[in-house]
Amino acid sequence: MPVVTLPDGSRRVFSSPVSVYDVAEDIGPGLAKAALAGVVDGKEVDISYIIDRDVTLAIITDRQPEGLAVIRHSTAHLLAQAVKQLYPTAQVTIGPVIEDGFYYDFAYDRQFTPEDLEKIEQRMEVLAREDIPVSRRLMPRNKAVEYFRDMGEVYKAEIIASIPSNEDISLYRQGDFEDLCRGPHVPSTGRLKAFKLTKVAGAYWRGDASNEMLTRIYGTAWASKRELKAYLHRIEEAEKRDHRKLAKKFDLFHIQEEAPGMVFWHPNGWSIYSTVEQYMRRRQREYGYKEIKTPQLVDFSLWRKSGHADKFGDDMFTLTSEERQFAIKPMNCPCHVQVFNQGLRSYRDLPLRLAEFGSCHRSEPSGSLHGLMRVRGFVQDDGHIFCTENQIQSEVSDFMHLLHFVYRDFGFEELIYRLSTRPEKRVGSDESWDKAEKALADALDAAELPWEELPGEGAFYGPKIEFSLKDCLGRVWQCGTIQVDFSMPGRLDAQYVAEDGSRQVPVMLHRAALGSFERFIGILIEHYEGAFPAWLAPQQVVIMNITDRQADYCRKLKARLETQHYRAEADLRNEKIGFKIREHTLQRVPYLLVIGDKEVESQAVTVRTRSGEDLGSMTYESFLQILARDVNRRGRIPEEKT
Repeated sequence: MPVVTLPDGSRRVFSSPVSVYDVAEDIGPGLAKAALAGVVDGKEVDISYIIDRDVTLAIITDRQPEGLAVIRHSTAHLLAQAVKQLYPTAQVTIGPVIEDGFYYDFAYDRQFTPEDLEKIEQRMEVLAREDIPVSRRLMPRNKAVEYFRDMGEVYKAEIIASIPSNEDISLYRQGDFEDLCRGPHVPSTGRLKAFKLTKVAGAYWRGDASNEMLTRIYGTAWASKRELKAYLHRIEEAEKRDHRKLAKKFDLFHIQEEAPGMVFWHPNGWSIYSTVEQYMRRRQREYGYKEIKTPQLVDFSLWRKSGHADKFGDDMFTLTSEERQFAIKPMNCPCHVQVFNQGLRSYRDLPLRLAEFGSCHRSEPSGSLHGLMRVRGFVQDDGHIFCTENQIQSEVSDFMHLLHFVYRDFGFEELIYRLSTRPEKRVGSDESWDKAEKALADALDAAELPWEELPGEGAFYGPKIEFSLKDCLGRVWQCGTIQVDFSMPGRLDAQYVAEDGSRQVPVMLHRAALGSFERFIGILIEHYEGAFPAWLAPQQVVIMNITDRQADYCRKLKARLETQHYRAEADLRNEKIGFKIREHTLQRVPYLLVIGDKEVESQAVTVRTRSGEDLGSMTYESFLQILARDVNRRGRIPEEKT
């Protein structure tokens, strides 16, 4: 008589073994109809799973993230089945769930085309309407290798051969297609109602460039047509906002083959970059950080001592000079410890907060480079806090206060907080981990912030909080972080004199609010679609004359604005005023000043905004008040006080 305990604590007793579906039906026919899978004693299973003992059970539906993952994984199998029916000689390899969808890699004698995708998607729709039952079976590892090899699926056989020989292999069949998978899967293909194939790309087998090139088909799947439609709209908006396209439109930056993954900043883009840097410099100074600058090129022995050579050596650019090996720094932390080590520090010097706009380089694979979002050369708003264990929580709280203020100034209000705790392989005592994790959790709780724990996802040297922001399309970007490090200071001989006169190793907090400047500016470009808040806009004001008679007055206005530290341009071209207004409106300039004879005579300005609003004629001083108020607001909504 199995007893099933449900998430609300209630129990249901059955006289004989039952399936997860049977339990759902016993709870109610509506739940049975919605059920996709179950979680039995913490393990996800199919709804056909038989319960023959006392267990805890949660039913998974499409309203839960776990249910969406089941739908997407099952849709990946639907894709593979359709491909095999249309292109029988294609071999299936791997097809995981990814953010917002899935992909499947295929080995075929040619690359699939957009026309192929259309045919494949149509076949998937047919297979879904057929409502084909999905079943699971187990097969011994060695037999499974032979089974797939006999089918000509050599890639799948290679995957299975890498699994320990004493394990049984889980296979899922739907009609004429069977695939290796842990599951769970939907009970039938009819549960897959909202999907779309999105693109094709190349991918190396097992991600190794020395292996053969495969074709990767990407897709997305959702619980309903409405959610799919909303997602496709977001994707369409995201394509319109692609920062690489907007960079050309607004003349911000470019990247070229002679310097892959490196950014050539144009005047407009560098204006944004410089504004961001100056802002962060001012904010960090207010929070007690001392700015430093460390070398780009450091002897490789330092990276060995810090542990970075073992873990990140393949991602580092190296060179040899005078029989010494050097590395272009991929991160700043070991260099910051060198600054700390100059002179004997006292407990009275702690916490010591060091900050650097540190230029770093990493040998990212060329295939992963993506505009500003993934580069080889980048600058971080990097900071390291050297403190005692008792100071961890207060320093984390202060940093979170800084981070929240900064994000609001850039226009981001919705954040996601994740606490990554100790991994299986780590350094340091359990006692120090307990203290560090508690300090981070207490700091989040003290700020009354909702947070999610990611067990085992911490760095080997300590736990960390990751801060992710949401942009205007609801996309999540992980930017900020604060990490507790018990390892590196000791490895690099950092010490301070404690109050009792003993030598102690400081705790090192690694922190960044924006992360990579390049990536953060890419996020800003897409978030604002080039219509930057006045404080960030490359040109805050453009002054336009109607005829040559107003040219001198326009020049004087430009000079006055620049004297007051605003970014202004004077458009004195011999063009019609309507053409000028239209051009600068398309360039998203916040304020346009139109100058005719009346304005010269009255020493006034006529003001238009980029949204097309005509604010009318006013004195220069009145306009200056409007501009100053807008700039001082930064990216915050107008109703909010700065």
